[in-house]
Amino acid sequence: MKKHVLAAILAAALLFSLSGCGGSAPAKQEDGTLRILATTYPVYLFTTAVTDGVEGVEVTRLITGEVSCLHDYTLSVNDMKAIEAADVIVMNGAGLEDFMADALAASKAAVIDCSEGIELLPTRGHEGQDHGEEEGDHYDPHFWMNPYYAVQMMGNISMALESLTHGDSQTEHGEYHTTFLAAKDKVTYAVQRWDEALSTLTNRNLITFHDGFQYFTRSSGLTLLKAIEEEEGAEASAAEIKEIVALIKKYDIPAIFTEVNGSDSTARAIARETGVAVHPLDLIMSGDGTGIQPYIDAMNTNINTILEALQ
Repeated sequence: MKKHVLAAILAAALLFSLSGCGGSAPAKQEDGTLRILATTYPVYLFTTAVTDGVEGVEVTRLITGEVSCLHDYTLSVNDMKAIEAADVIVMNGAGLEDFMADALAASKAAVIDCSEGIELLPTRGHEGQDHGEEEGDHYDPHFWMNPYYAVQMMGNISMALESLTHGDSQTEHGEYHTTFLAAKDKVTYAVQRWDEALSTLTNRNLITFHDGFQYFTRSSGLTLLKAIEEEEGAEASAAEIKEIVALIKKYDIPAIFTEVNGSDSTARAIARETGVAVHPLDLIMSGDGTGIQPYIDAMNTNINTILEALQ
């Protein structure tokens, strides 16, 4: 079934239409280098995977710190300089980089939106919190946690770069397309191994203390019972804690999950009350390395963590 899903995703990638650049080739630097700026770590990994081995291309990353979410992120002076110097900006999209709106309006760079063609899910975990009325606030932007969508994001980047550099987004023989196919094969093989490993689980229920794992759980055949994202000044309420304790008892859940860069204070308090274990999962918002392998390694660690916690 998932093979059919992946085929449909790749077909959608071939229909990709470049967002925000009008299809015109970006102006390269005086030394002939095409400077690409990737906004977040996942986008950086996917962009470097697609451009691996391509001459005359330089990829840098905008957000380099250890972050769990970007709700309150503010561009620094160095960030503004990086945006100004870029020929192409590759974004996650779906409202994740709303803090860049003014900077993008003043930028001459071509923009690639990786959310093109992605079936977005509504946000969850913000019950009772006010996150504004803009349309983007209603959708979960963490879709890179679904490996099939990670492949689609790389397909979007590949087709857009082919269009920008060669004027043809439908080519199947360009160097970006070739490197994309190599990365896609690695992800496809990894997903097969993850599915086999997760098929041994009987308890497939997750409670997470970050709202970014619903794409991951859906693609992995897991059930996300409850997701809460704790932020400064917006900790879990007494009612939410009571609900989580009740879910742990009802479904006999042995472990709950935090995010590696997020808060774990409420999770630890619930663990003391119920006796469950607390394990961290990685949203892959920070890290080192380039190409698709760090993404696969991080996802593999998440799978192993869930197997250890729930078996």
